[in-house]
Amino acid sequence: MSQIKKRSECPISCSLDIWGDKWSLLIIRDMIFYKKSSYGEFLKSPEGIATNILASRLQNLEENGIIGKSEHPDSKAKFLYKLTEKGIDLIPIFVEIHLWYAKYSGVPAEFKAAVSAATQDKEAYVRSIKDAWRKAAS
Repeated sequence: MSQIKKRSECPISCSLDIWGDKWSLLIIRDMIFYKKSSYGEFLKSPEGIATNILASRLQNLEENGIIGKSEHPDSKAKFLYKLTEKGIDLIPIFVEIHLWYAKYSGVPAEFKAAVSAATQDKEAYVRSIKDAWRKAAS
């Protein structure tokens, strides 16, 4: 794992150094909510990440244990990315971001069902997403 130079000992600051930049958050989002797992799938996200930035962020997330990488079954030149347990533990944070946005900005149509489920029983909703990831990882 590469050593990240800490700006302080603040847990929020240190966490953001690992996964808190815009592109890393969007990669993790794509994995959690859109089940994306390949380099090409991440490139197709509407935000338009550049290939060099994507490669850098995937490497950083892997080095810090947030994601794992394995060979693609169809091509030895490609890889598949999965959340690790450490990455799965970020799911509640992403659910909270959705709920915060919904509270202050409304709910985009594609997220209405998810926000409704999370609002009714957040713990069960988070647990269901985590369980699906753990099942996929095994």
